[in-house]
Amino acid sequence: MLNKIKELKKHSGFMKYFKNTSWLFGEKMLRMVIGLFIEVWVARYLGPEQFGLFSYAGSFVAIFTIIATMGIDGILVRELVKDEKSTNELLGTAFWIHIVGAILVFIVLTMVIYFVPSHDYNTNVLIYIMTSATIFHSFSVIDTYFRAKVSSKYIMYASTATILIISSVKILLIIYKAPLIYFAWVIVFQSIVLACSLLYFYYKNNFSVMDWSFDIGKAKQLLRDGWPLILSGVVTAIYMNTDRIMIKELIDIESVGQYAAASKISAAWYFIPMIISSSLFPAIIKSKQQGEQLYYNRLQKLYDLVVLIAFFIALPITFLSGWIIDLLYGNAYAGASDVLVIHIWTGIFIALWVVASKWFTIENYLQNVMVRTLMGAILNIILNFILIPRYGVVGAAWGTLLSYIFINYLSMFFFKKTRVCFYQQSKALNIFMSIKRLGL
Repeated sequence: MLNKIKELKKHSGFMKYFKNTSWLFGEKMLRMVIGLFIEVWVARYLGPEQFGLFSYAGSFVAIFTIIATMGIDGILVRELVKDEKSTNELLGTAFWIHIVGAILVFIVLTMVIYFVPSHDYNTNVLIYIMTSATIFHSFSVIDTYFRAKVSSKYIMYASTATILIISSVKILLIIYKAPLIYFAWVIVFQSIVLACSLLYFYYKNNFSVMDWSFDIGKAKQLLRDGWPLILSGVVTAIYMNTDRIMIKELIDIESVGQYAAASKISAAWYFIPMIISSSLFPAIIKSKQQGEQLYYNRLQKLYDLVVLIAFFIALPITFLSGWIIDLLYGNAYAGASDVLVIHIWTGIFIALWVVASKWFTIENYLQNVMVRTLMGAILNIILNFILIPRYGVVGAAWGTLLSYIFINYLSMFFFKKTRVCFYQQSKALNIFMSIKRLGL
């Protein structure tokens, strides 16, 4: 294996993507360690009930804020790689699409809140505060640009500065015993700090947002290719957050806190397949141009790698869940242990989808994403209605895991064109063969 690595290091292309992945991985590891520590401290400080309310509001907002991206982020990476001469037009157009999307979020959210009688005044205030952060997410197009150009060290610099500042603010809020609403405002402040950091590094590289321009033709192209993604994104957000919303409606807000505590630990590891796939995305796009065999060989190894990582994370946490919850959250969150045992295995099927989503984007087969995601969301809601009343938060964990298995893996078999994904994913789920293919 060492000989293989030495041989690969001789190739400048490999080193370029390896370094890019290392920057992204380092940034996310730092974010995970610091972020998880601070989030655990916040959860301990707020207690299951207030932490549950905070998590519920965040889940409610997440369903609608996906609208702000208009589904174009993955498409933007593809276009930036393919058409370098139109960089300023693409970035400017994507920025204004994000702005319009953020305005739509407020309009849609206001309409929805009006028809949800179970919300009290404090819940609605939290939701509106968190939603206001979406306007600053428009500057994430700079993040997308650095990813497309394989310059992720600047993303790491910006994210590291942001997390250090925000973590310090949260610590001060805990020390001075601030009320819950202050933690909602921190989410807005975090978006502002990250936007400013990205702008700083963008200007430091001798670029300027003043060079950006809006192009109606490119807007139509991005939206035409991205509309299936925005619809599937909304549906994805529904089935990724509906469990907390339904727990609140079917049980109570404290149970939301228990569930959120466990899912925080599970989700902490999702960045690994995302980082690896995002960093190698430009290389996979280029391999498509060099031949189908190379293209699918790279995809298979990517499947193998992310599933292998997810498996070896889930296995020990399954047996140590009780100890982990007690160590991090304390006895008040004891109910989160049983949830974690189940929920941690969602990481494998998240990893499968992260890689498959790249294939869907490259193949421009995005309409299918919407259909599959809608099927998964409906299944998740049905499972939650059946399982939560019977098994409580553990039922919600099973509902989430089963729906992920269906939407991210089994549903691939139902469509002729996506069966290639199903077969590659099935190979990756054979852990021993994955190890062999990777030469480990």
